[in-house]
Amino acid sequence: MSAAKPASTAIPLDDRSRVGEARRVAASLAAHAGLSEAARSDVGIVATELATNVLRHAGQGTLLVRQLEGAGGGVELLCVDAGPGMRDPAACMADGYSTAGSMGTGLGAIRRLAHGFDLYTLPSRGTVVVTRFWTRREHAEARAAGMLAGLAVAMAGEAESGDAWAARNGAAGTTVLLVDGLGHGPLAAAAARTAVDIFRAHPSAAPADLVTLMHAGMRSTRGAAVAVAASGATAADGIRFAGVGNLSAVLARTQDSRSLMSHNGTVGLQARKIQELGYPWPAESVLVMHSDGLQSHWRLEPYPGLVQRDAALIAAVLYRDFARGRDDVSVVVQRMSPPVVFA
Repeated sequence: MSAAKPASTAIPLDDRSRVGEARRVAASLAAHAGLSEAARSDVGIVATELATNVLRHAGQGTLLVRQLEGAGGGVELLCVDAGPGMRDPAACMADGYSTAGSMGTGLGAIRRLAHGFDLYTLPSRGTVVVTRFWTRREHAEARAAGMLAGLAVAMAGEAESGDAWAARNGAAGTTVLLVDGLGHGPLAAAAARTAVDIFRAHPSAAPADLVTLMHAGMRSTRGAAVAVAASGATAADGIRFAGVGNLSAVLARTQDSRSLMSHNGTVGLQARKIQELGYPWPAESVLVMHSDGLQSHWRLEPYPGLVQRDAALIAAVLYRDFARGRDDVSVVVQRMSPPVVFA
């Protein structure tokens, strides 16, 4: 199955008025995804509780909301803050640890209402919470959601992101596309959509072949940086990668990382060399692909246990701590083993 991944809607949580906005945006996307009336109500409660918790305990943060593909459709709420974090997250999950004035009873209620829930927190570094709601929560794709996740967020002041990502899954493995349209705004977004359309139209093409097809098919656009990674069904199968332009792809683990090579150029304009290379997939590592809207000097070592967690949590932590703030930004994370979930 191949699908483009809808961009994330970013709601700054910097004022009480944002709580209502978070609820409305989340409920609207839930309705568009086809969730039941009861599930849409739960999404609204969770969005309200997440936003209120951030304002009360961290002062400010961001709620990222996106529609999910697969499992009949769904919605993901990813709440990010750089506040004091939690010294005892298990205690914070207990009922009675509620946020005054909210509609729920704290993280415990959020966990019960959501079809999928996880969090990552560090004292003095902040907290990230991911919740997911599905039209068919028992579907295998819903259970596997933490294996591959990402975000694409428009630069402040822009209505749409010039970054996009897409993925296809099959018995032979997973192929991931990341594209960053040149510049930002509608023309960059149009270039990114063209790349995604070509990706979807060639479901069996290898990474270098896809980049070559995009180079030919994007001549009428302003062009883009493009990266395509194809991994096998297991880490032992390794990964094949082709990239042109200023995108980063890294196989990262706590103690070290290895960058995958992209060539200079702009797909659709000038790409002197399109090359596909193979790499081993080291044990206990994850694939992180991101645009230049994210700083490149990040490491996972300062975040104990993060490499073992839900792919969305990894993407969100990197976004929170390393987004440049003056461009579209996208981060995609793929795991090879099921994530450790907060218990």
